[in-house]
Amino acid sequence: MKWIKIALPIGILVVGYLAMKGVEATASDSVVTEEVDTRPTVTIEHLTTENYTVSISSYGEVTPLERTNLAAQVTGEVVSWNPDFIAGGLVERGETLFSIEKDSYEAALLQAEASLASAQAQLIQEQAQADVARREAKTLPDARVTDLYLRKPQVLSAQAAVKSAEAQLRIARRDLENCDVKAPYDALIVSRSIGKGDFVSTGTVAATLNNIETAEITFPVAGFDRPFLGSDMIGKTARVDLDAHGAAPVSAVIHRDLGTVDQATRMTHFVARIDDPYGLRTNKPVVRFGSYATLTFEGKTLDDVYRIPQELINRSKLWTLDDNNKLVSHQVKILREEGSDFLIQGQFNSEKVVMSLPEYPQEGMAVKVIEENGGLVAQRPAAK
Repeated sequence: MKWIKIALPIGILVVGYLAMKGVEATASDSVVTEEVDTRPTVTIEHLTTENYTVSISSYGEVTPLERTNLAAQVTGEVVSWNPDFIAGGLVERGETLFSIEKDSYEAALLQAEASLASAQAQLIQEQAQADVARREAKTLPDARVTDLYLRKPQVLSAQAAVKSAEAQLRIARRDLENCDVKAPYDALIVSRSIGKGDFVSTGTVAATLNNIETAEITFPVAGFDRPFLGSDMIGKTARVDLDAHGAAPVSAVIHRDLGTVDQATRMTHFVARIDDPYGLRTNKPVVRFGSYATLTFEGKTLDDVYRIPQELINRSKLWTLDDNNKLVSHQVKILREEGSDFLIQGQFNSEKVVMSLPEYPQEGMAVKVIEENGGLVAQRPAAK
C-alpha cells in the first residue's frame, strides 16, 4: 500500500501535463493582439476676444464734508431754542437754532443810529460853514485864505465822525442779528451744550454740527488696480453699497485724488462725494455718517482680450493643439485677474485651446480630444 501512496500523486501530475499539451495542440498558432491607445484625453474650446471694461471696487467710511463747533458771537441769556435743536435733529441752512436776549442790543442799535444822525448833522453844519467861508474868501487877499479859514479840517473831522458812527451802527446791527444763532448749512445736530436760561459769552461753544449737504468717502486704490484707472476718473460716477442690511445703493461722484501714496500700504487714496446724504431736500435713501460702504466704478477698457480660467495658466503659459492633436505651449500676457479668470492677450490658436490638461503636459504630447457630448474626435494617433 505504501507504493500506491507514492504513485498516485505522480500519476495525477502526469495526467495534468498531458491534458495541457493537448489544449496547446488544439489552439490556433496565430495570436490576435489589439493595439491599446494610451494617449491622455483633453477637451478644447474656441475662445473669442472681447472688449472688457475693468470694474474697480474699494471701500471707505461715510464722513461729513465738515464739522462745526457752533459758538455764540454775543453775550447774553438764552431765551429760546428750536425744537429740532437737539442731538439727532436735522435743520436747514439759515434756520434759527437758539436766541439770545436782545434788549441791550436793540438799545445799542438805537444809540448807534442816534450817533450817526448827530454826526451827519454836524457834517452838514460844517459843510455849510465851509461854503460861507469859500464865498467870503473871494473878497479877501489870497494870503489870508488858509485851509483853516476855509474850515477844511473841521469838515474832514465831521466826515470821519460820520464814518465812525456808520461803523458803530453796522456793528450794532450785526450784534443784534447774532442774537439769533442760525444754522450755517443743512445740518445734523451732533450735540448741544446750552439750554434756555443759560448765560453765554462770546465764543461759548453751544453745539456741534455735521454738514449734511454733502458727505465724503475716502477710499484706497491698490497698486495692482492703479494701472486700470482711467484718465477721466475725476468726475466719474460710482455706485455706493452700504453695509447696512437692506440699504439701497446710492450714487457718488469721484471728487479728487489726495495726491499721495500711503507709506505703509502703498495705496493711493481718492475722495467721492454724495449729495444730500440724509435726504433732507430730496427723496434719496439716507446715508448715515459712520457707515462703511463699498464703491464700484469703471476703469479702463481693455481691447481684444481673452477670458480663461486661472488653472489653465501656469507661469504665463497656455496650451493649445496643433493639427495633429499634439500639445503646443504659448507664452501669454496676463493683464488682469477677474474672479477665477485671467484676462490675457497673446498669439495662439484660439480655435483649439485646451480646457482640461493632462496631469503632466509636455510639448508635442499626443492627446485625444473629447467632444462636448462625451465622444472622441475621430482622428488616429500620429504615425510614429
